[in-house]
Amino acid sequence: MKKLTKVLAAAAVAFAAAGAAAIAEECAKPQTAASADLPNDYPTATRADYVYGCMLVNGQGRDVLEKCSCSIDVIASVLPYNEYEEAETIMSVRQRGGESVAYMYAPAMLEKVKNLKRAQVEGEIRCF
Repeated sequence: MKKLTKVLAAAAVAFAAAGAAAIAEECAKPQTAASADLPNDYPTATRADYVYGCMLVNGQGRDVLEKCSCSIDVIASVLPYNEYEEAETIMSVRQRGGESVAYMYAPAMLEKVKNLKRAQVEGEIRCF
């Protein structure tokens, strides 16, 4: 009987450790585009970066904070995060200028940027 109790206790400890490890692994994963099944899959840092930039342009008050937060929520509901990230990257690379970034003006790239700008306009219309 003692042997069975020890085996069961060891199994329970191993099961608990495996469960804790699985939970820790899941919590350690950053929220990225990999969690595309979520309706709001934008990482917190991306949302905060957008709100910060929006407030720099529109003002520093509490009302502007709420409007900018609303705006990124609208963008997230209209445009999947991977498309948002692609368009942001294209716009960032295009700022360098020169011949080396000419491919960023290809029709496919322009369409991605247009989609982001449409989402931003939608956010402005709904929130500002």
